[in-house]
Amino acid sequence: MKKNLLTLVLLLIALMAGAAEKKVSSPDGRLNVSVDIDGSGHPTYRVDYDNKAFMLASPLGVNTNMGDFTQGLMLKTSKEQRVTDSYELKTIKQSHVDYEANELVCTYEKDGKPAIDIVFRVSNRDVAYRYKVYEQGKTLSCIVKNEASAFRMPKGTTTFLCPQMRPMTGFARTAPSYETNYMLDQPMEKSRDGMGYTFPCLFKTAADGGWMLVSETGVDGSYCASRLLSSGDGVFSIGFPMPEECNGWGTVEPAVALPAYTPWRTITVGNTLQNIVESTVAYDLVQPKYEASKEYTYGKGTWSWIIGMDGSCNYDEQKRYIDFAAAMGYRSVLIDALWDKQIGYKRMEELARYGKEKGVGIFLWYNSNGAWNDAPQSPKHKMDRSGVRCNEMAWMQRTGILGIKVDFFGGDKQNMMQLYEDILTDANDFGLQVIFHGCTLPRGWERMYPNHVSSEAVLASENLHFSQGMCDNEARNGCIHTFVRNAVGSMDFGGSTLNKFYKADNRSGSRRMTSDVYALATAVLFQSSVQHFAMAPNNLTDAPAWAIDFMKQVPTTWDEVRFIDGYPGRFSIIARRHGDTWYVAGINAQDEAVETIVTLPGNPVRKTVKCYVDNDRLEGSLTDVKTGKKGTVKVRIPKNGGCVITY
Repeated sequence: MKKNLLTLVLLLIALMAGAAEKKVSSPDGRLNVSVDIDGSGHPTYRVDYDNKAFMLASPLGVNTNMGDFTQGLMLKTSKEQRVTDSYELKTIKQSHVDYEANELVCTYEKDGKPAIDIVFRVSNRDVAYRYKVYEQGKTLSCIVKNEASAFRMPKGTTTFLCPQMRPMTGFARTAPSYETNYMLDQPMEKSRDGMGYTFPCLFKTAADGGWMLVSETGVDGSYCASRLLSSGDGVFSIGFPMPEECNGWGTVEPAVALPAYTPWRTITVGNTLQNIVESTVAYDLVQPKYEASKEYTYGKGTWSWIIGMDGSCNYDEQKRYIDFAAAMGYRSVLIDALWDKQIGYKRMEELARYGKEKGVGIFLWYNSNGAWNDAPQSPKHKMDRSGVRCNEMAWMQRTGILGIKVDFFGGDKQNMMQLYEDILTDANDFGLQVIFHGCTLPRGWERMYPNHVSSEAVLASENLHFSQGMCDNEARNGCIHTFVRNAVGSMDFGGSTLNKFYKADNRSGSRRMTSDVYALATAVLFQSSVQHFAMAPNNLTDAPAWAIDFMKQVPTTWDEVRFIDGYPGRFSIIARRHGDTWYVAGINAQDEAVETIVTLPGNPVRKTVKCYVDNDRLEGSLTDVKTGKKGTVKVRIPKNGGCVITY
């Protein structure tokens, strides 16, 4: 009798567990999410793609100062619906996006009261989820102490991760700023860095070599930005900022008004890297927070600082760079740090008038810092307070300045997210575009803030000036970004130099190890709607004419992106379309040359295409090539070299 009773109890438990599990699939049915809850009320989810386990059962939930909603929960209701959206956005990898996903909303109670919703969206290549936290009686606000949100990887998964920087370290105590070298192809068991890892985080799963990119989107001043922490057992969990960030100012626990939605956690999956390169999930899940105050335009520009450093930010040199930009047909020059001291406001107005006569606008550099670091470069204390900031922006509007580049932020706490949002909002009121540097990852900001252009959040081109070691590894790092950093947001890299050396004399300093064709290829590979290239006026006479002509014509806005081939840190080949013109670009960091046959998008059968190629001595040339009967071209890319095909 006891045995039969035990069997009945176990059967009832199994039936209850099965009833609690909810499933939601992508529109094409290949991507599936299963949401469950155990006997202690801990919610979990798992992700399968093409019937293979990409993510094992992983915990969910939020813990607040008014209640712990990570355990003791009971599923009350669930609702599924189709979600669609169509939008136009010039500043991302694809100008028109049609979004379709299935949404599952699971509503949980605790102690008989509404606790949280867990909202899942599943498109054909992306999984996203977020929480809705309910009011508790008369409690209309709370502190989110932490999240249970985690990602449990299958055994054998390897990682491609960028370690988080230790706060208040580095130049003038400006860290963290998402500027460390990636650790590639590391066993998951070794991914236990104490600081955690910056988003986005790439994983090669054990599920027959599939790929998965984990990130977040929709972060604004109502929450903090997050990172991934690893326990070394295959579980990567959401970690809030570190207390030492922002010089200790501000809390690591975000305060929210109820009801509140948290940012979206995103997971992009695929059997190849195609879904990751082509994903638009960072923008699909957010909406504009305000209307653009004017019709913003985009394009190429020049930037003296990367070659000439601080000393180049003087009136005569910037006038020379305006002339260079005009000769290239470029839209702008970026004038970097110390312009307020070395040029001054009155003479900057003169430069702006001179640039207008030449058809060239100006972006101005600013230091963000209030009390969160020691960066000495000026202009200082112009961006951290609303009254001063708006006065400065009013001057820029009167002067005809196009936009600003704001540098040296302090971390990922909620107060710093509020500063980003305040700068963007105020800048839009004065018709200014914004580039962030020394900063956090943009999390859907190109769509949320119509005047946001791009953010650095990567070990960018200035490190090539400062370090020969970075020059030696330029191709290795360049072969990462299309699959990781640039996959989720516009990237202000500031590269594509045609100088042989990172000095104004072009004879000393760090020596570039990559080819001219490599420089052309990265102008396509690295996506940002405003590109201030690391070119110099001397390139008009000392660089190959075919390279200069290409850099005059290459677009900075794109209508479509296609993954061709590649592997993070080894080689990268993708295609971008601007209007009716395709650009196929590739670079290689491996000792052996990449030799492959590329099927060109758009099916250019038996047509003549332009090919920029390198020989083994990294000597570039431009040739005309006839495509095959299937629209194919044979490609060979030597180490540190590149290839670009246009048609």
